[in-house]
Amino acid sequence: MSIWAIGDLQGCCDSLDALLARPEIANDPQARFWFAGDLVNRGPASLKTLRTVMALGNRAVSILGNHDLHLLGVAAGIRKPGKSDTTQEILDAPDADQLLAWIRSRPLAHFERGHLMVHAGVLPAWTAAQTLGLASEVESALRGPKWRDFLARMYGNAPAAWSDSLQGPDRLRVIVNALTRMRYCTLDGTMDFDAKDAAGDAPAGHVPWFDVPGRATASVTVVFGHWSTLGLVRQPGILGLDTGCVWGGQLTAVRLDDRQLVQVQCPQYRVPG
Repeated sequence: MSIWAIGDLQGCCDSLDALLARPEIANDPQARFWFAGDLVNRGPASLKTLRTVMALGNRAVSILGNHDLHLLGVAAGIRKPGKSDTTQEILDAPDADQLLAWIRSRPLAHFERGHLMVHAGVLPAWTAAQTLGLASEVESALRGPKWRDFLARMYGNAPAAWSDSLQGPDRLRVIVNALTRMRYCTLDGTMDFDAKDAAGDAPAGHVPWFDVPGRATASVTVVFGHWSTLGLVRQPGILGLDTGCVWGGQLTAVRLDDRQLVQVQCPQYRVPG
């Protein structure tokens, strides 16, 4: 059974429909899909995109991204909508509670067939097994009755590095930031949250998280999105899929077993800056 890993959708449902209609994908009715997070926001059809992915049922795994978490924060009254947000239609939907409950039940990490999918990155000291365990701590908080309390304490840039001794909100905040926001870190795993440029423009003393020597996930392939200025990355042990669909780039799918690439060109719905 084929698995297609797909980059950030960000509410670009027409592009998703075009990708799923490509013969390489459409002619495989048993195909499964891994979505790298950020299903919603910034594009023109967040509600339709969400419903399209949900309709795939057990054929789809969708990882939580920072925009998906932002939607939950807005729904909980913890975050204010951003000027480029396009998620109000989800909040206004008659079944909004069910839609939000579905989002809250999504994982932050998924492992199968030697591939570990996260939205943004994995701290260099974390193994795949540790990543899944830490992700499950956040998932439990999001799925529990006090999920709003968790979200109220989730935001912030500190601590910027992992320690096994971390507890409570600080512990969960580092996990969330690594899995949904990280691009660059130092060699000892201290994260930077400001730089968004391509890998050649790293802040002093920082490297892309996947270039840290001795990374503990080097024995598996990490699949991720989030970093549109990085573009498509296909190298041993790393598969980066955010090719800037909402910015007028491409929506990308890669078949995991043989790395076959399928892309569709996307309209530009947002201008960087």
